[in-house]
Amino acid sequence: MAFTPRVFSGIKPSGDLHLGNYLGAIRRFVPLQQTHETIYCVVDMHAITVWQDPEDLRRWTYEIAAAYIAAGLDPNKSIIFNQSQVVEHAELAWIFNCVARVGWMTRMTQFKDKAGAEGGENSEAVSLGLFAYPSLMAADILLYKATGVPVGDDQRQHLELTRDIAKKFNHDFKKQIKGLGVKDDFFPLTETLSTGPAMRVMSLKDGKKKMSKSDASDMSTIYMMDDADTIAKKIKRATTDADALPTEAAGLAGRAEAENLVAIYAALSDTSVDGVLAEFGGSGWGKFKPALAELAVAVLSPIATEMKRLVADTGEMDQILRRNADRARAIAVPVMDDVRKIVGFVR
Repeated sequence: MAFTPRVFSGIKPSGDLHLGNYLGAIRRFVPLQQTHETIYCVVDMHAITVWQDPEDLRRWTYEIAAAYIAAGLDPNKSIIFNQSQVVEHAELAWIFNCVARVGWMTRMTQFKDKAGAEGGENSEAVSLGLFAYPSLMAADILLYKATGVPVGDDQRQHLELTRDIAKKFNHDFKKQIKGLGVKDDFFPLTETLSTGPAMRVMSLKDGKKKMSKSDASDMSTIYMMDDADTIAKKIKRATTDADALPTEAAGLAGRAEAENLVAIYAALSDTSVDGVLAEFGGSGWGKFKPALAELAVAVLSPIATEMKRLVADTGEMDQILRRNADRARAIAVPVMDDVRKIVGFVR
């Protein structure tokens, strides 16, 4: 069966968006809408696998959708919606809960990490949703028969699980799938979609730690809604070493903070690390940091301005999300109709 080239990805509304979310995900989504059918979701159902204040959840949902649009995604081209508006996600996730095996879930390293963080030494204290959410992630992708997902290294294991669930469903219901007139697989084996080197943005205070909204120091993270002065101040106060910048990337080895700041400059300027060092090699931080701050403000400020405008107009955002949820359901409903027939539900 030939599947339509279609991309699905989503971001969880569980905190304020930061530079890592932008460079590691959102910015990489934009070019794909020129070559694929693209579906970008705010995965609010995933967010509640751990406790979220309802008002914060609403605010963050609008913020992520606004960030998609402000960064260059066209809501008339890409489908941009929040997951909970399309109930078929939950229905297919339950079916996949019955296809997947407990052993598959217990091997998920992210569950072990998150269970430890949420439940301490008692992993049984966490929600059942946190354990089962890889099935929901598989449903998110396969509900639209997505052929590609742009994922970072931390999500590759979940994509492999999605492929395992698709394989088992296609195998277990092979006879019923053929009964629908489908000669080959019903669900595609979704591939990891390469969008260039992954950008892993590290803390401005500790280059060995990933930039995070949960960091104890607010100065470690550049948020997408930060104003120009705040961005410049955070970069100025970023941790560095005493040495000048090298002339080649190899010279950044063992210099985590320097490597991080140069990588951020390279990503924001759409150039290579070697290209940045060709310009700044031999320079001290007194020259590089102001240049990085100027670049970051130039790139991020227009996005922040548009995000703030959109978030302030919830009426406009509601219209966009509802309209696009309808577009998503136009794809999802026929798929679920077939899935119900395949598994034997009486309708």
